[in-house]
Amino acid sequence: MGNKDLTVIKRKALRRGRMSEYVAAAFLMLKGYRILALRHRTRLGEIDIVARKGDLTIFVEVKARHGEAAAIDAVSVAAQKRIRAASDLWLARQADQARLSQRYDIIAVMPGRLPRHFPDAF
Repeated sequence: MGNKDLTVIKRKALRRGRMSEYVAAAFLMLKGYRILALRHRTRLGEIDIVARKGDLTIFVEVKARHGEAAAIDAVSVAAQKRIRAASDLWLARQADQARLSQRYDIIAVMPGRLPRHFPDAF
């Protein structure tokens, strides 16, 4: 496989990931969440979705996989640490951070199925 083929594969994977994030964000909005950030980048890592419902802020990792178990397994301990570190930076910038509770969720986006939301996944 040449470099050109790898570039095409990477582009398709990035496109699939972005679309999955949009699907997950729409799904959360239907559940009553307000989307505060998509693909929020910090020097410590990226958070796919930051959403809020009342005083609860959720930091969501979105995984596009063929099954729920594969999506959950794809969020490594290292990724969890990066997301937590990035969320600490995000929270530090919020004026009302003292009253916010936080949670770390996973949303699995699978072909031909509704997204599956796993609250408090890590």
